[in-house]
Amino acid sequence: MQTIVEGVYWPDRRTKWARPMFLVSVSAGFPSPAEDYVEGRLDLNKHLIKHPVATFYVRVAGDSMIDAGIGPGSILIVDRAVEADDGDIVIARVNDELCVKRLRIADGCVWLMPENIDYEPLEVTEAMDFEVWGRVTHSIRAH
Repeated sequence: MQTIVEGVYWPDRRTKWARPMFLVSVSAGFPSPAEDYVEGRLDLNKHLIKHPVATFYVRVAGDSMIDAGIGPGSILIVDRAVEADDGDIVIARVNDELCVKRLRIADGCVWLMPENIDYEPLEVTEAMDFEVWGRVTHSIRAH
């Protein structure tokens, strides 16, 4: 299955999800949750979303980006305000379908590259209705 966008979501900026941030580094295990280890609160919205108005989430379906750590069910944070360059992972619209691929630009050609050897690269041609919707800035996946 090709890796496609299963859904597009806008961030809910009204929700604050500040969680405790511990002072100690964790190499293997988890520190004691004693209050004297807590450095402060961490709001992931502040760290993961640089351009709130231009940011959206997508949920992934498919496995063509599995070697980049993006698998079925992954949630991607996509920023439309950041210019996509060669080598970036992007959300692209090809005709009527959204997909996630690595953007390659070389010798005047544009390619959408999978990160799974079972899939072929897609050369973007003038006959295609093509647009880069945004650059993937972060990937969230369950382990």
